[in-house]
Amino acid sequence: MSEIKISAEARENFGKGAARQLRRDGRIPAVLYGHKEEVVHLSLPEHELFLALKTPNVLLNLDFGGKSQLAIPKAVQKDPVRRTLEHVDLLLVRRGEKVTVDVPVITTGDIAPGGLLELVATSLSVEAEATHIPASFEVSVQGLEEGQQVLAGQVSLPNGVSLVTDAEAVVVHVLTPAANLVEEEPAEGEAEEGAEAEGEEGEADAE
Repeated sequence: MSEIKISAEARENFGKGAARQLRRDGRIPAVLYGHKEEVVHLSLPEHELFLALKTPNVLLNLDFGGKSQLAIPKAVQKDPVRRTLEHVDLLLVRRGEKVTVDVPVITTGDIAPGGLLELVATSLSVEAEATHIPASFEVSVQGLEEGQQVLAGQVSLPNGVSLVTDAEAVVVHVLTPAANLVEEEPAEGEAEEGAEAEGEEGEADAE
């Protein structure tokens, strides 16, 4: 997992007004916490941070105050309409330390014809070394048929990564399309009409 170096500046002014001014200046307010150390209030360059956050669980090498600190994003706030960055919470980490993170799930391959793939879990919670967090987990669905599924415990994990999510949790499931169910199971009204028709035919034969 590569590190992304990004310049940070300590900030002393707080509140909504100060945060808005920072964003107008092209910087995003952030807080850095962890290891029972005092919370540090920072600002980060918006464009560089936006690009860095495109990588899930990105490892940031923060350069500020004449020293470097490693951190991973724990919470990212965005404007609900414009989707621009508003605020970021960063967790201080150290090399060799293990952290619990959510890693995205990506499916590969094609299921058997006739089924409908449902991605039940978009990510898996795992414990991994802070500098070796997987970018994603690939889950093969090649040839899966209707009714088949893949559980969290069946997903292959890299060495040194352990599963936190319940091993019995469903990750992907192949459904039977509704159209197929309608064809296989006639509607209740249709079944009753069919039974009535058969009864009338029987009465006619008896006469």
